[in-house]
Amino acid sequence: ALGPDFLKLHPKLRERFALASTDRLASIGHGHMHRVWHGHWTKPFLQLGAARHIMFPEARADIPFRLENYAYRDPLGRETVTWIRTFLFPQKPRRLDAYMIFSHQRNRIVDYLGTHQHLAVDLHLSVGPNGSLCIRSAHQRFHERFLSFPIPRAFTGIANVCESFDDNLQKFRIHVNVHNPIFGTIFGYEGPFSATTRPAPP
Repeated sequence: ALGPDFLKLHPKLRERFALASTDRLASIGHGHMHRVWHGHWTKPFLQLGAARHIMFPEARADIPFRLENYAYRDPLGRETVTWIRTFLFPQKPRRLDAYMIFSHQRNRIVDYLGTHQHLAVDLHLSVGPNGSLCIRSAHQRFHERFLSFPIPRAFTGIANVCESFDDNLQKFRIHVNVHNPIFGTIFGYEGPFSATTRPAPP
């Protein structure tokens, strides 16, 4: 998706994002999110999304965080990478599940969200001036059994994601902000984490 710009990423990010199914490796991260927030009006919608690991209604500071990236071939033979994020809130853990593939048809990465992967989101990738990876969501589509339709922009959450590496802390940093073009902030989180590569079963 980045083409030659992949080489402009910070070396630590290149290492993390070079994960492939043939490596039989996983990238497992742990850290603390400094802040997890949401818009006050969005809480009922976030509660609906929590059942399928798309969003959640909690907001709090200093939350333990776990990130799991596994690379595998899906049943259609596509190279896939998981983004399983677990936030360890005191009341109960919350998860955000995403599965990314590169679509040759759309010529970009497509992110399938939730436990049922019924929400498909096109992603635009770029490299920031500090070697960070910048991701912005675009067109979104809903797929559920025989239903399939594009979601109007007014009803979507537009995500802006930035992952970087802090050379002073020797940790990764993640900043995510999701907003609606009409109603404003939906939710977001930010904080540092460490990531290690370890063997993964087939």
